[in-house]
Amino acid sequence: MKGSILDTIGSPLVQVDSPEGVTVAAKVESFNPGGSAKDRPALQMIRAAERDGTIEPGDRLVEPTSGNTGIGLALVCAARDYDLTIVMPSDKSAERRRIMAAYGADLELVDGNMETARARADELEAEGAIQLGQFENPANPEAHYQTTGNEIVEQVGDREIDAFVAGVGTGGTISGTGRRLREEFPEMDIVAVEPATNAVLSTGEAGDDDFQGMGPGFVSDNLDLDLIDRVETVELEEAEAECRRLAREEGVLVGQSSGATSLISQQIAREIAEPTLDCPEVPGAFDEPAATPEPDGGEQLDDCPLVVTVFWDSGERYLSTGLFD
Repeated sequence: MKGSILDTIGSPLVQVDSPEGVTVAAKVESFNPGGSAKDRPALQMIRAAERDGTIEPGDRLVEPTSGNTGIGLALVCAARDYDLTIVMPSDKSAERRRIMAAYGADLELVDGNMETARARADELEAEGAIQLGQFENPANPEAHYQTTGNEIVEQVGDREIDAFVAGVGTGGTISGTGRRLREEFPEMDIVAVEPATNAVLSTGEAGDDDFQGMGPGFVSDNLDLDLIDRVETVELEEAEAECRRLAREEGVLVGQSSGATSLISQQIAREIAEPTLDCPEVPGAFDEPAATPEPDGGEQLDDCPLVVTVFWDSGERYLSTGLFD
């Protein structure tokens, strides 16, 4: 039995379709109770602020977000008795708004981008609300260091990770998880993914994009640039096509940023594949345990390259956008 819904945070590492001679696996973060990876920093930021005496149950909090952090915070605030106001760009999906409202959060929509939302949240903070600051709060990457990273290390077992691929939003996921994995696998490459039309890391200039949850248009304080080995960009149309492929061919329902990281993970996998190796499949629901042979001496499995990525959220919160039409 769990003490509360907050104790259920965690997700599986799932093998997805992989090229010959390499394994691609994804952390499917929709298994978290709030449906995304952002449950992790939401819990950690509130826990850290309570520990520091900055907040206590009953206080009024405010946070600018493109959606998933807002949902995570709404979940934690409901469980811990906080009043929460979310400031979000008005072009984000209707599902996000409804989920936050279902948890009891107040929602203020702004016409503009995340910079506009941050400015409005600053105004509300000046009026007395307490802002947790996901873009600069060290509890954000620390949450992924302590949970996402440690879970992956445990889930891969004796295998070595050759590359970790993650999208860039607040920088918390790639920085915290990447730092933990780099400790365990020092030769591993860390690959950042950003929108092609808002490629701040690649070009140094902000642009416009319709990705929800990736590409904030600035370099967050929480993004550890020293960890990143390379940056890849993805067009929204290509990411959405990959979302449809994952749903219809693999039964994995994810959102736009996950489609983007899936594409880049496949690209990296093709680059490092060892086609002469027969990489064994992980036993699944339709395999009889007794009929699943062990790899010969474990050598093939140990030598098989491994690419790990993060699927941030579920495609359910993108249905109104026409993503799966």
